[in-house]
Amino acid sequence: MKIGVITISDTRSFEDDLSGPAVVNALREAGYTNFATAIVADDVGQIRQAIRHFAEECNAIFTTGGTGFSPRDVTPEATVALLDRRADSLCELMRLKGLDHTPYSHMSRGVAGTIGNTLVVNLPGSPSGATQGIEALSAVLVPILSNLAGDGCPVGPDGADC
Repeated sequence: MKIGVITISDTRSFEDDLSGPAVVNALREAGYTNFATAIVADDVGQIRQAIRHFAEECNAIFTTGGTGFSPRDVTPEATVALLDRRADSLCELMRLKGLDHTPYSHMSRGVAGTIGNTLVVNLPGSPSGATQGIEALSAVLVPILSNLAGDGCPVGPDGADC
């Protein structure tokens, strides 16, 4: 089980990125241990290239950043063009659970869906919003990844199955 985490930012580097590591830490708390990480600019081409690359090797991809309303926030547009199937309910779940923490949770325009057998989810760019998004999805990640694996058997974070 490999999880890709892509930070999308024009200003962050691996030295000062807080959101990507927050996503990895939240996923570690959920039991996942194998990660690929990247940082790309708020650029449709770069975002798509990173998602395509990770979709070849990862069971799930979480992006963080670029989901708001500023002109440079293009993550949803870059992502949706790559999806085979949308999973709008996942982002709605994150936004609804986010209301427990902030009245601004619906300012995230993130999308979710699948590329082949890989789950792709856009998370907010703030470390707290990204972490809360993972927490909101944690109960459904195992069954979703199991279904995408096609075996109908629950797949745990460590890759163990029935």
